[in-house]
Amino acid sequence: MALVTKSTTLLESPIEYLKGVGSLRADALKKELNIHTFKDLLYFYPFRYVDRTRIYKIKEVNAEMPFIQICGKITHVEITGPKRQQRMMVDFADDTGRIELIWFQGITWVSKNLRPNVEYIVFGKPSVFRGILTISHPSMEEMTPENLEMVKGLQPVYSSTETLKSKSLDSTGIMKLERTLLSKLEDEIKETMPTYMLEKLRLMPRKEALKNIHLPSSIEKLNQARFRLKFEELFYMQLRLLRNKSEREVTIKGFVFSKVDKYVNDFYRSYLPFPLTKAQKRVIREIRTDMGSGKQMNRLLQGDVGSGKTLVALLCMLIALDNGFQCCMMAPTEILATQHFATLKEFVKDMPVNVKLITGSTKESERKILHEELENGTLQIIVGTHALIEDRVKFKNLGLVVIDEQHRFGVNQRARLWAKSELPPHILVMTATPIPRTLAMTLYCDLDVSVIDEMPPGRIPIKTMHKFDTKRSEVFSFIKKELEKGRQAYVIYPFIEESENSDIENLIHGYEEIQKAFPGNTIGMMHGRMKFADREKTMKAFAANQIQILVATTVIEVGVNVPNASIILIESAQKFGLSQLHQLRGRVGRSVHQSYCILMTPHERGADARARINSMVATNDGFEISEEDLRLRGPGDMMGTQQSGILDLKIANLAKDSTILRQVRIIASEILNEDKNLGLEKHRLLAEQLKQMDKERGDWSRIS
Repeated sequence: MALVTKSTTLLESPIEYLKGVGSLRADALKKELNIHTFKDLLYFYPFRYVDRTRIYKIKEVNAEMPFIQICGKITHVEITGPKRQQRMMVDFADDTGRIELIWFQGITWVSKNLRPNVEYIVFGKPSVFRGILTISHPSMEEMTPENLEMVKGLQPVYSSTETLKSKSLDSTGIMKLERTLLSKLEDEIKETMPTYMLEKLRLMPRKEALKNIHLPSSIEKLNQARFRLKFEELFYMQLRLLRNKSEREVTIKGFVFSKVDKYVNDFYRSYLPFPLTKAQKRVIREIRTDMGSGKQMNRLLQGDVGSGKTLVALLCMLIALDNGFQCCMMAPTEILATQHFATLKEFVKDMPVNVKLITGSTKESERKILHEELENGTLQIIVGTHALIEDRVKFKNLGLVVIDEQHRFGVNQRARLWAKSELPPHILVMTATPIPRTLAMTLYCDLDVSVIDEMPPGRIPIKTMHKFDTKRSEVFSFIKKELEKGRQAYVIYPFIEESENSDIENLIHGYEEIQKAFPGNTIGMMHGRMKFADREKTMKAFAANQIQILVATTVIEVGVNVPNASIILIESAQKFGLSQLHQLRGRVGRSVHQSYCILMTPHERGADARARINSMVATNDGFEISEEDLRLRGPGDMMGTQQSGILDLKIANLAKDSTILRQVRIIASEILNEDKNLGLEKHRLLAEQLKQMDKERGDWSRIS
């Protein structure tokens, strides 16, 4: 996280002005690593370090050793093989023996820079090739006092690319630039933490931390530098979020929903489809308290697939109706919006509640009526997709906004919906994607959180099993037995935009295979490239059991509710993310019937894929799944969070640094409790840093 004070002139210098860069290298750094300025390079941290404290004699080296460092001279160079299969072999010797250095790529560039009778420092992993001790593609530096100083001790390793390497910007080349930069910025690196915090928490000064993260003088100094920079990054993130939440609670007034009247009471007494769980009742009480407080509600409702979030949202909408306000519910896809509309319509079918749907497919003639009814207030609840945020959609008195799977919407889209009322409406954000505690503390720090951690009675846990694709006939026999009981099945294929055509071909091939394997059943097919009307027609036929097996892509991931479907077969399950697998599993297990999720993979799978499959088989708990997903994937795109800029972390890792995160949250809370406006002199630097962050990133955290 780039935190700087006003003295940023040199830090903001274009990267081409750094000695050793120039225009060609600058273009490559911008394109490959998004490094445009001195500051970008300063915050481009190493991803690991290698210990080069020792120089070995060649006679000490063997193929079992990890990366090693030797010194010696080139005695012979030989390039063999046809041009496209060339290899270069270099005899390298010291006073104790010889070793062979070998290159299979970049031979032209490397050979130009090798000189006989010059002493080199060689670094690499020893191995045996054709019975000879070798090092493939080693790092080589001429033995000069400057280079010896640079390579000894703990050496940072930086990410690079083939394009950068072709311009001598491999890890070593980038390290040289960092060294040049640090010497140039000696007086430009300003402290960002108050003195009293540095002393109290024993934090390394910032200038020293940045030097030791790039050029560590010892393991101890490196660890201190890492902690300091991670602490700073997470501390300012939490301080900003908590400050904005505090400001919102004080300054942003909300509609007062003071009563619970006919709509809620009639529904609760006469139309409630099943008793509320204790968790649902607790959440509704929390929401009622918010909406009656005079402050704008800004609440996140978490609940696993099938936990009853939509029913809770409806009861909140009925509270809004009892107080004379309109509601809207926004979903990210047409299928999900349509599903929510159908569910709400079914819940209130015998009540005088006007509920309608607006999507990209809504006809213009229908839109005209919708717009009129919204403006005159006769349309009480509207469900929709992005169509809701169009400028021509106006409300008479919008009081409650429910946003489902909000991480799929951009910040600006949500802000436009938020602005459709004179006073900001109450906001209820729902997600069926369980969020790890560490991610929730960061991503949704400015929201109050309610959790439905209890499933409705009568739900039987889904049985999840893993099968190799060599057992396909066995799996098909199992599915046939379920179909004979009157149940239905999903068969899901992966869909990746980059391989869109081949994925559709695989889906069609799979559809044909299922048709042959299940000749007595009606098979349907659905994917995102179909017209919405065709998808809706297929989905309705499946819901009515006119289709027994639905072969589909992940278009059915969220929102599809067919209680009679008791089995889901996920083909090539190794290609899916963990949260996505859990969402897909949630398409079954929605009734009193025992349901099954079968994950089918080839025998060849990567370590991460095995971990994902094992987690799915081991637990149905969405929160356990989400923690494992965070551990495996990191937070970056797990929740689509990059769009908000909230997780632009340079060194901290939410999966690994949860202890630091909890510590900084406590400290940030204590500071704001003492000085909520950061007006005290000892907090002046904190206020300046937050002001700079708001300037650089925009005030996204005020948007639900």
